[in-house]
Amino acid sequence: MKAIPTNLPEVMIIEPKVFGDERGFFFESFNAKKFAELTGVDVEFVQDNHSLSAKNILRGLHYQIKQAQGKLVRVVTGEVFDVAVDIRKSSPRFGQWTGVLLSAENQRQLWIPPGFAHGFVVLSDKAEFLYKTTDYWAPEYERSLQWNDPAIGIEWPIQGEPVMSAKDQQGKLLADAEVFE
Repeated sequence: MKAIPTNLPEVMIIEPKVFGDERGFFFESFNAKKFAELTGVDVEFVQDNHSLSAKNILRGLHYQIKQAQGKLVRVVTGEVFDVAVDIRKSSPRFGQWTGVLLSAENQRQLWIPPGFAHGFVVLSDKAEFLYKTTDYWAPEYERSLQWNDPAIGIEWPIQGEPVMSAKDQQGKLLADAEVFE
């Protein structure tokens, strides 16, 4: 297992060591001791989530203003473009984003710590997305940024408008959003 830094140093690609042959493959998807050694982050995950989405579905950009969640995300079917946005006002990278292709084929994971908004768009016909969180889902604290906020400037690898939930369509511009200090 190795950690690969992104342009946002706290957000890291986790690449597992995959053992494969003609029978298939095996890899350790999470090991707390190795994760802490690689990232310098000692986490306790309290919730696992699993979603299925079709092509061009965009989920996000989500965060919880209280009970902030760190997330370890991965794809087990298909491919997504996964995005994290730094929304910590005190950060020198406030409003900056990083994007990573996650797929069943590359078996990469992305660590998104608390203080970041998170979202993804499905690039394949469908994608199953798994993620572990460091705090419980608290809908009363859930917030959403606008996926196409020009102040953030995310370069989504899609043509046209994505398919989104009504809630996600109501995302706020970063300038108007409740963010972390």
